Amino acid sequence: MPLYEHVFLARQDLAQAQVDALAENATKIVTDNGGKVVRTENWGLRNIAYRIAKNRKAHYVALDIDAPAPAIAELERQTNINEDVIRFLTLRVDEHESGPSAMMRRGERDRERGPRDDRGDRGDRGGFGRDRGDRAPRGEEMEA
Repeated sequence: MPLYEHVFLARQDLAQAQVDALAENATKIVTDNGGKVVRTENWGLRNIAYRIAKNRKAHYVALDIDAPAPAIAELERQTNINEDVIRFLTLRVDEHESGPSAMMRRGERDRERGPRDDRGDRGDRGGFGRDRGDRAPRGEEMEA
């Protein structure tokens, strides 16, 4: 069977339990039509690039699906009807990623880096506007 990745964005005012219910509903649609959901990833509440239907944030959910084309058509039809889903995208892929997706790896990398104020000597992001030692302080002339 063909492999697909299906990502949908749910409204920001939904509770996490409601988002999980949307993912379970999508899984049920796929399994009822002869496919299976290999993996479900909840990427959490994230900022979106531009406002969509007065939403500045959205809950992101990704599904890795192994299903025939009619199952995907039914999933997209049901997702399009649902008022809680503001955007979705389904892509056919050659194979699914093994391990966590790029979005989940990104979150792990950010946690490993630590907070921004603990980044070493670049406290003000490059040193613009402070004395770096290559010029005289203001009001004083350099001696030759």
